[in-house]
Amino acid sequence: MRILKSSEDYLEAMLILSQKHGYIRSIDIAQMLEVTKPSVSYAVKRLRENGYILMEKDGHITLTESGLAIAERIYERHTLLTRFLVALGVSEKTAKEDACKIEHDLSDETFEAMKEHARVYGKTISL
Repeated sequence: MRILKSSEDYLEAMLILSQKHGYIRSIDIAQMLEVTKPSVSYAVKRLRENGYILMEKDGHITLTESGLAIAERIYERHTLLTRFLVALGVSEKTAKEDACKIEHDLSDETFEAMKEHARVYGKTISL
């Protein structure tokens, strides 16, 4: 099943928040993604129904194994693409914005080639 780009963004944000705070709350997702609380509620409902997250009684969110796998995949892409673009001379702000656009549509083949390039030329693009 193909997951929506917006769902990938939500899962990635949840992973980052989990790593940063040790927990995930809807209000923090809204602030991070600069979206409304109702938008987060709708997305959380969809993600929960599709088995990507669990909602605790206290309102905290937990990524399931499948949700975590997607979040880690997108975050890895975002991180490497940002570093790759910065190594090309793009400002960090623009590189982050462009990486967010590219991360969803880049083929696995191209991304794996970029990872290999970064590994071989690691002094230019640190992993």
